[in-house]
Amino acid sequence: MQLCPMKYLIVSDIHGSLPALKKVIDFYRTQHCDMLCILGDILNYGPRNGLPEGLDPKGIAERLNAMSDEIIAIRGNCDSEVDQMLLDFPILSDYAIVADNGKRLFLTHGHIYNEGSMPKGKHDVFFYGHTHLWKLEKTDKRIVCNTGSVTFPKEENPPTFATYENGTVTIHHLNGEVMKKISL
Repeated sequence: MQLCPMKYLIVSDIHGSLPALKKVIDFYRTQHCDMLCILGDILNYGPRNGLPEGLDPKGIAERLNAMSDEIIAIRGNCDSEVDQMLLDFPILSDYAIVADNGKRLFLTHGHIYNEGSMPKGKHDVFFYGHTHLWKLEKTDKRIVCNTGSVTFPKEENPPTFATYENGTVTIHHLNGEVMKKISL
């Protein structure tokens, strides 16, 4: 029996911006994604950042809780136990490993595991965020993808997120435009 691969939308560093999250969810729905993978920094904007447009942690919690059975989430450096109290899905793990059609996807925020501190073990795609700088490259061992940030992109980068489907990782601008695509 062959399983159908799933379509994942991977996003990091929402930092409390409801308008950014709405655009991500709109893309998720129109593109018929199966799972929303959130790589941390969901509700809190962080003391080093300014106030994001449309700061609304309660609104974000309501939107995400309505789809909690479709979410895998990781703890970012700005997430806390208090944030977990607002959310109906777990967010306090430092990483998750997702198996999809024989491929292993390692999901993390990036403040613990990152390109300079790779986790041990085999994985085909390494997803992280934290730096707010999108990146997508293929090495001899895996695809490495930093999803960037939909709220606070740095160094004049646009707001970005990623998708994964059937061995292909794609970086998207928040408006849905494809920025880059790589396949295993």
